[in-house]
Amino acid sequence: MFETAKKQETAVLVGLINRSQDEEKVREYLDELEFLADTAGAQILKRYTQRLEHPDSRIFVGSGKLNEIKAYVKEHAVDIVIFDDELTPAQQRNLEKEIKVDPKQKVKVLDRTTLILDIFAARARTAHAKTQVELAQYQYLLPRLTKMWDHLDRVKGGIGMKGAGEKEIETDRRIVRDRISLLKEKLTLIDKQMETQRKSRGEMIRVALVGYTNVGKSTIMNLLSKSEVFAENKLFATLDTTVRKVVIENLPFLLSDTVGFIRKLPTNLIESFKSTLDEVREADILIHVVDISHSGFEDQIDVVTQTLTDIGASDKPVLLVFNKIDAFTFDEKEADDLTPVTKRNLSLEDLRKTWMNKLHAECIFISAANKQNLDEFRKLLYDRIKDLHQKRYPYNNFLY
Repeated sequence: MFETAKKQETAVLVGLINRSQDEEKVREYLDELEFLADTAGAQILKRYTQRLEHPDSRIFVGSGKLNEIKAYVKEHAVDIVIFDDELTPAQQRNLEKEIKVDPKQKVKVLDRTTLILDIFAARARTAHAKTQVELAQYQYLLPRLTKMWDHLDRVKGGIGMKGAGEKEIETDRRIVRDRISLLKEKLTLIDKQMETQRKSRGEMIRVALVGYTNVGKSTIMNLLSKSEVFAENKLFATLDTTVRKVVIENLPFLLSDTVGFIRKLPTNLIESFKSTLDEVREADILIHVVDISHSGFEDQIDVVTQTLTDIGASDKPVLLVFNKIDAFTFDEKEADDLTPVTKRNLSLEDLRKTWMNKLHAECIFISAANKQNLDEFRKLLYDRIKDLHQKRYPYNNFLY
């Protein structure tokens, strides 16, 4: 893997407003895209949005908007243009040609998928994670090989250039397919090893932390297990699943911290991380952590719920944990304000009642950073695990 260039790269973001995503939604998506770019190490200079019913099949945006982007890129020597949606191979090739305003100025055109893969490549630490990311990179690269080597010059480094490891420009489809086959075989072997590890853990209840990326899963893992799992305010801080034995009131169970989900998570990445997500599939209870301070937390809940359905884990008992109440704010309505109530006007207590009614069950509101309501959270988790444990292992009642 090649080192990221020392100079901080600059970038502009591009998103489309259409029927499926209105202006407010696109603004939220671009906020997330900017966070992704910041995680990758880029400095965002400007955002571009355009109302377009469908992406242009040739250049994604309209020709007028592309000329506007080209002019800004040239004037400010921008390094990267990042599109919020996945580009087709043809769109990517055409945009590379169109935006190349100066032969001496190397401008990279990336889409959301490439950026996510790049972050995963930078954050992969173990051989397992590196193999998973490399497979996803090659699967994404395969249909984009034709005439692509110009802008996929992997020896130069930088954001979007953390390649899968091939140094020769003449890498062709056959070599890539061979590499994909080899990586799949390697992952199959790793999957068997991990399955053996899971079977050797004994008869303990398994609990998995799931949720959108950067909602505080690793922080909660550290608090419950009293361990030092890496956690920071960046997207995808955790790639490798961490499993710890936790004991609450003499009742032991296994707690796993898994990779965070995100909107438009690349399909290849989900497939590559199958063995990591097996921890979720084989869990007895899921702790779904939500960032209550995020304006789009309900959309994030939907993304996680859909991803759980996609991987076959939608039937698991779920404990919904709303985290980051210390950062939560709301706009309290004046008594004489007759405008309709929106979710921005709801207090934490309003939200608690709303979600308890939706779930027909108890949910919990905490701050992992400030350790608020942690005793209540532990008690709720203990009761869930105890109930399941009594049903599964009635002969072990001496534990409680």
